[in-house]
Amino acid sequence: MNALNTTLAQTSVTDRLMAAVIAAVIGVSLVYTAGFANASTLHNAAHDWRHAHNFPCH
Repeated sequence: MNALNTTLAQTSVTDRLMAAVIAAVIGVSLVYTAGFANASTLHNAAHDWRHAHNFPCH
């Protein structure tokens, strides 16, 4: 039973590490994209998102 618990703990650490790496890549990608995007492009994207989700923006 101890070997099973050890295996589950190792898998859990691996899964958490993979999730952290994926989150970091997505976060860096968003910051990089937003940093180099034109301001009107960002505004239009946010505006379109609001309309698509029925969120009032005017």
